[in-house]
Amino acid sequence: MNILFTVCGRAGSKGVKNKNLKNMLGKPLVYYTLSAIDLFIKHNKGLDTIHVCASSDSKELLSLITSQKAFDVFCVDRSEELSGDMVGKIAVIRDALIRSNKYYGIYHDIVIDLDITSPIRRLQDIVNVYEKKRNNPQFDIVFSVTNSRRSPFFNQVKEISETGEYELVMNYGYTSRQQAPVVYDMNASIYAYDGRFLEESSSDKLFEGRCSAVMMRDTAVLDIDSEEDFELMEYLCSYFATWDDDFRKIVENIF
Repeated sequence: MNILFTVCGRAGSKGVKNKNLKNMLGKPLVYYTLSAIDLFIKHNKGLDTIHVCASSDSKELLSLITSQKAFDVFCVDRSEELSGDMVGKIAVIRDALIRSNKYYGIYHDIVIDLDITSPIRRLQDIVNVYEKKRNNPQFDIVFSVTNSRRSPFFNQVKEISETGEYELVMNYGYTSRQQAPVVYDMNASIYAYDGRFLEESSSDKLFEGRCSAVMMRDTAVLDIDSEEDFELMEYLCSYFATWDDDFRKIVENIF
């Protein structure tokens, strides 16, 4: 099995300036992701061929990634067409896969994308997503989820008029959350794509393929869209590193 890890990050950010270049607890944020990949490579013990591709329009980020010496990284200097904040990430990952296949001269069976701004993950989380995809080739995409605190069937609403009128996102007449179908939050941490599906698909929409999911522990993960979000994420990293042995291994393995 040939595996490609992708680490993708744009230059700049509207919410948090240069968030992909920031330090988290004194270490580059991206190094949490690279540390997790390093532990996966060691855990795999050469059973699979594993490559790593970093895609960015930020020379600073690519330099930061290649400055670590744990493993080699193929760097993709992302084109202008794939650098805007309106570009879907699947298009970026597809570009990284196609260019990696050409660079290494092989076909990658599975592409595992790890989001830089979701640093609170454990080695076993990645292993679980990878094994779910490897053992279930009928799925085009396997991603990580957590239990949802809110449900579109019961306590999520949307505005439906300029006068301020609201209604349930999905109004099926449920009177309690227990009656509603169980829903999950996609925590934007780990995605495993079938290489052939990713390369050949003409769509950048995740659910155009057959999807499955793997549960991760809820770490109150949040989108880093403000400085306050970043400070909260840093606090959560510090909190979990004090008592979660598996996450502490990620932190202690940072180069």
